[in-house]
Amino acid sequence: MTSASAATAKRNITFTRFAGQGLAAGHHRGTLVRDGAIVFGSRAGQSQYAGRTYERARWTAPWQTSTFAFTELIASWSARTPGDSFIEVEVRGRNAQGTQSSWDLLGRWAAGDRYVRRTTTSPQSDDLASVDVDTWKVRGTGGLVSWQLRLSLYRKAGTRGPTVSMVGAVASRLPRVATVAVSTPTRNVGTELDVPSYSQMVHAGDYSQWGGGGEAWCSPTSTSMVLGYYDALPRPSAYRFVPAGHPDPWVDYAARRTYDTDYEGTGNWPFNTAYAARLAGDAFVTRLRSLREAEKLVAAGIPVVASVSWGSGELTGAPVSSSNGHLLVIIGFTASGDPIVNDPAAKTNAGVRHVYDRAQFENAWLPTSGGTVYVIHDAAHPLPAASTQANW
Repeated sequence: MTSASAATAKRNITFTRFAGQGLAAGHHRGTLVRDGAIVFGSRAGQSQYAGRTYERARWTAPWQTSTFAFTELIASWSARTPGDSFIEVEVRGRNAQGTQSSWDLLGRWAAGDRYVRRTTTSPQSDDLASVDVDTWKVRGTGGLVSWQLRLSLYRKAGTRGPTVSMVGAVASRLPRVATVAVSTPTRNVGTELDVPSYSQMVHAGDYSQWGGGGEAWCSPTSTSMVLGYYDALPRPSAYRFVPAGHPDPWVDYAARRTYDTDYEGTGNWPFNTAYAARLAGDAFVTRLRSLREAEKLVAAGIPVVASVSWGSGELTGAPVSSSNGHLLVIIGFTASGDPIVNDPAAKTNAGVRHVYDRAQFENAWLPTSGGTVYVIHDAAHPLPAASTQANW
């Protein structure tokens, strides 16, 4: 598709969540809904993991029919995994001909790393779709017309087991374009949120077992900036493994708690929001259609973590000349609509704040990651009203 037609190409995006009493829908095998969350009720099966036996309970969501033939899906969740317990999130789908895919594993997740290796499993490309780290990608261009999530809870016998308060997914069908036309700012500009500045580069060489810091830690650093804004950073006891005097030790902790052992990195999108949700209250991965939607979130007091990539000369003022995948935080907008960001790629905390050209930023974000963002917020900052095609 040419850049001329990109201006009118439709960005189909729908975010669907199951939370609170909405979790009572679907099929329960050993699970219960208690206090607005899925909990372990009784054993419905058992599985082996790392030479240990776990009891399993399972919840399967209702089928979701899409209003468009989607080509990608990203799940996210909010859960607690006390002791030796973990969850698995899976997805399957159907095409317009009624063919149904197998269940594909999107994540084996635990908040800690003492017992379970937090991981995805790529590519699982056996039928209609395949897993690419955090994204379920449909094979071919025809797309799928419906999807279904399955949540498995695992615990050691006699223990409480996991608690899941939210699980959802963003389904999308996006135009394949090299560039997009710049969006017109809304009235929700001229605001800048007081988000703390943390540099990923001050962590260069930290903890090779969790990615080694520096260039590899843009995602946990961005997530930590948003948690710092909500005064929701982890307690000092959580990161006592970090030597005294180390800068911003909560970033090292976030890297440890978001590390994906199959991907071998800390940039897994839902692993970051799952980490943040336990501290802030609510967090999920979705996609936005333009900076106009980010403006609504910022106006509501919600900074937005955005996934971008760009080539040399394509993002003026960026602290690195290019990137094939980078996370940063949109913290505000100038009066003319240019995004104000905290870019963790700066060498020091003092250099993190940047103002980027609106057109350059949208072209580093929408055609590359599809407009992917982390939305993290607390109870004091509720989500703004969504459009009829909700994406949060």
